[in-house]
Amino acid sequence: MRPLVPVALLALLCAPLPGHAAPYVECVMRFNLSSWAVLYKHASGHGTITCKDGSSMKVKITANGGGLALSKSEIKDGKANFTGLRTINDALGSYAAAEADSGIVKHGAGQVMTKGEVSVSLAGAGEGIGLGVAIGAFTLSRER
Repeated sequence: MRPLVPVALLALLCAPLPGHAAPYVECVMRFNLSSWAVLYKHASGHGTITCKDGSSMKVKITANGGGLALSKSEIKDGKANFTGLRTINDALGSYAAAEADSGIVKHGAGQVMTKGEVSVSLAGAGEGIGLGVAIGAFTLSRER
């Protein structure tokens, strides 16, 4: 019985503590997104989030906001990188978004948005025109 006491103590010491944070998971999203703006900005699209832990999820993308903007664009095969995710589900929800836009014909987009500890950086290229500034929310929801 005595040899088991040190083993039991070691197991207790190595067990995760309540409230111990899980490690972060590395995830990326590939997406297609179309947007338009005439004072009010709206964007919608679809994407797939894949993580190094093997999880994946199809998502619906919506973004709405307002400002001084006039634009129309389409991004195909954009890429987004997440930071601060503990699980793939942490990617879902609304991110604060602000953007400045200026481009004709070939259109590039790069943006970093945040919601609490989670951030997402978007990058993509496409076609369209744009001019202005818009502030709003970028939302990812599970595609049904």
